[in-house]
Order: sequence, then structure tokens, then C-alpha cells
Amino acid sequence: QVQLVESGGGLVQAGGSLRLSCAASGRTFSGYPMGWFRQAPGKEREFVAASRWSGDATYAADSVKGRFTISRDNAENTVYLQMNSLKPEDTAVYYCAANLRVRWAVPGQDTNDYDYWGQGTQVTVSS
Repeated sequence: QVQLVESGGGLVQAGGSLRLSCAASGRTFSGYPMGWFRQAPGKEREFVAASRWSGDATYAADSVKGRFTISRDNAENTVYLQMNSLKPEDTAVYYCAANLRVRWAVPGQDTNDYDYWGQGTQVTVSS
């Protein structure tokens, strides 16, 4: 059974940093794209960042470029999201996602590009 479990969320002041982790289990994730999305109250879930299987190619939304960094440890089946210079508008529930349908695929930026999701972790940035 495939499981994605996020951790690392919390309350932080504007300008601060958090590091989210996503522990994947149930099968190997090496070779498959993984990503992070977020959803603020009353808004649709939106793309944050994604990584190819090798971690050498990463993608980020314009709103977080230069502040957030995605990385992965395939040996540990773990994906990370380092978030720096946090802003109040970054407040949301953050979700880890995996595309296990197509190996070696280029990561997508739409929720339909991913078929497995974690339960989410809350990030709150105070002003």
C-alpha cells in the first residue's frame, strides 16, 4: 500500500524558514516524479515545486522561486521542501504528491499529473 506522510509544518513568523518532509512507503519511488502542492482556505490546490527522479531537474512556481527548494533522497524514499523567506501568503496546507504511472516522466504542474497524495501538513506564516 502506497503511503505519503508529510511532516515539518507549523507556525512561523514572516521571514522565517521551515523544512517539510514527505516519507514515501509501499514501493520504490526512484524513477518517478514527485511534487509539492498547497491549498489555502477557499482556494484551489496549486503547484509549488516538483522534482524529476534524479533530483537534477526541479521546477518551482513563480511565487516561490528563489525562496523554496525541493530535493529528494531516493535511497530513503523521502522528498523535502525547504522554505525560506516565508510570507503570510504562503499560509496553506502543503501536500506531497507522486506520479507512479509513468516512470522517468517529466514532472507535471497540475494536480491531475499525480495519482498519490499525502494527508497534508499545515503551514501558517504570521505577519
